[in-house]
Amino acid sequence: MASEKPPDTLDDYADAVLDVVERIPPGRVLAYGDVAEMLGAGGPRQVGRVMARYGGGVPWWRVLRADGSPPPGHEVRALEEYRVEGTPLRPDGRRVDMRRARWDGRP
Repeated sequence: MASEKPPDTLDDYADAVLDVVERIPPGRVLAYGDVAEMLGAGGPRQVGRVMARYGGGVPWWRVLRADGSPPPGHEVRALEEYRVEGTPLRPDGRRVDMRRARWDGRP
């Protein structure tokens, strides 16, 4: 019988997602799908699952929906972080301007 990892154990994919998120500079963001693309594995839902489960210890507000919307349920806190970091926002002030804020992966 194969033994299963405890549910709170980070697997390699989760560890890789969190590593990418930790490298996003202040004032820059990536969409969930951008993170998956950088890793060459998974997709937006898998990245979202990792962030929901393990993302509390990394700058989670820097990973958002492709339309610039903050993570669901965390909009107020995320918008505070965007303002502190100087992340470019859309004119509505409730979404990130992805064209200007998307990180290209360079240091």
